[in-house]
Amino acid sequence: MKTRIDTSHEMVCFVGDGAVDSEGWPANSIALGFDLSAGTVSFDLAPVDPAPLAGSDVVLIVMEEACKRVFGFLPDTDGDWHLPSDVRLVALAIRDCALPGPACETMRLGKSIELLCTTFDKLTNHALVPVDGARELSASEASQIVAARRLIDEHWQEKLTLHSIARECGLNRAKLTRGFRSMFDCSVADAIAERRLGGARQMLLSTDLPVSSVGYACGYMNNASFTRAFSRRYGLAPTKLRAAA
Repeated sequence: MKTRIDTSHEMVCFVGDGAVDSEGWPANSIALGFDLSAGTVSFDLAPVDPAPLAGSDVVLIVMEEACKRVFGFLPDTDGDWHLPSDVRLVALAIRDCALPGPACETMRLGKSIELLCTTFDKLTNHALVPVDGARELSASEASQIVAARRLIDEHWQEKLTLHSIARECGLNRAKLTRGFRSMFDCSVADAIAERRLGGARQMLLSTDLPVSSVGYACGYMNNASFTRAFSRRYGLAPTKLRAAA
């Protein structure tokens, strides 16, 4: 039986191996099951069947009304989605917590809330890719494409090229290009730019670094190209964004 952590009257977290005890669940709940070996998260809308959740490493049972109140929406449908690397790290921290007794339960409680919020944030920003979105790709190729996306997510500040990403993930450039667009509905270059500009926006709002330094830190070799890309993405120049904030 999985270990149960009562996060609140609106959410319960289950961790580990074995079945999920459905006794005393919050009413009218949805389930999020995180399978770390497969690298997926499954959404199960009400009514939830607890049996398939036994294969998940971390399970969140959350009231529908709580999701609507906090996030403003519910997932559209049941299904399995590829786990982004940052979400997977939160789930791993919950599963592999080595703190003793009450400290472990407290850490898992806090991390379960973080896991829920991070997952819904990915949904909001269309950053979760459905497993069946791989279409014509084989399972191994889909895994390599996901690895390419993870590489971009984790190393976007470094010099990344189509060739270097393809080599790192064991794909040729043509397969990477077609597969990436099939799974993520954007090009590799678009994904890199989106991560870099998102990082730049965060730095502009949270630091006092000069705009040129922010652009350089986020992979842009000159201020003009950074300003053009940022303005196209956000509708105003970096200096104006910072001034407005």
